[in-house]
Amino acid sequence: MASPRTGGAPAPEPAALLALAVAAAREAAVLVARGRDTAAEHVSTKSSPVDVVTAVDAASEELLVRRLLGSRPDDGVLGEEGAAREGTSGVRWIVDPIDGTVNFLYDVPAYAISIAAEVDGVVRAGVVLVVATGELFTATTGGGAWLEAPGRPVRRLEVNRPESLDRTLVATGFGYRVEQRVAQGAVVARLLPRVRDIRRSGSAAFDLCALAAGRVDAYYELGLNVWDHAAGVLVAAEAGAVVTGLPGTPVGEPMVVAVAPSVAEPFLALLAELHR
Repeated sequence: MASPRTGGAPAPEPAALLALAVAAAREAAVLVARGRDTAAEHVSTKSSPVDVVTAVDAASEELLVRRLLGSRPDDGVLGEEGAAREGTSGVRWIVDPIDGTVNFLYDVPAYAISIAAEVDGVVRAGVVLVVATGELFTATTGGGAWLEAPGRPVRRLEVNRPESLDRTLVATGFGYRVEQRVAQGAVVARLLPRVRDIRRSGSAAFDLCALAAGRVDAYYELGLNVWDHAAGVLVAAEAGAVVTGLPGTPVGEPMVVAVAPSVAEPFLALLAELHR
C-alpha cells in the first residue's frame, strides 16, 4: 500500500501519471526488444524450475524504476524483480518489467511491460505495452480504455456481449508448481464443455487487455501477484468488464476474474462451483 501523501499536496492527475508510464514503457520496450535474441544466455529460476527470470527482466525493471522515480522522486514503487520502496507522495508504481517471461524466452509474441500508478491505494492509471507487436493498451479511472497499434487508428475499447455461457470464449493461466497445475487442469477439464473454448496466452496482463479488446469474453486466474494484474485489471474495467474475485473475496485473493457483463452472473457461479 502506498504511504499517505505528506504536506497536504493534491493528488496528481491520472492523465499525467499515464503519460509518464507510457514514456517509461516505450523506453523499456526498446531494451527488451534488443535483448530478445540473447535472452536464453542469462536465465535463472524462482519458485520452480519453470518459473524463469532473465537478465533482461532485471534490466527492464531497473530502467523503469529509474525513469519513474527520476521524474517523481517522492513516489513509492513495487516491482516483480525486487524493486520496493515506500514513498511520501501517496503514489506507488506497480511494475512488471516483462509479464510473460517464458513467452519472451521462446519468442512467443505475448509478453508485455505492465505499469500501474496507484494513488492513495487505488490504481488510477495503467499501461500494458506488448513489446513484439507494439500494441499499447492504456486506461485511467473514468477515462476509458484505449488501444494504440502501429498502422491503425487509436480506438476506445469495449468488451464483447456474448449471449450465453456456451458462447463465451474464456482465457486463463496456470501456476508454476506441479500440484497447482494438477488442480487447475482438473478445473479446466470441467469448464471446457460448458463454454465456447479456452485460450491460454501465458501473460495475465495480455489476457486482461485481450478481454478489453474483445478477443476473449472472460478471464480468470488463481495465484497472481499484484504486478501481474494491476494495470490490466484497470484496462479491463474501463472497457466495461466486471472485475472481481470469487464470491466473497477481493480481486486477486486468491483469484482475478474479469468477464463481460452479459455472462458475469452464470460465469461467476460456474467458477464458484468448480473451485469449491
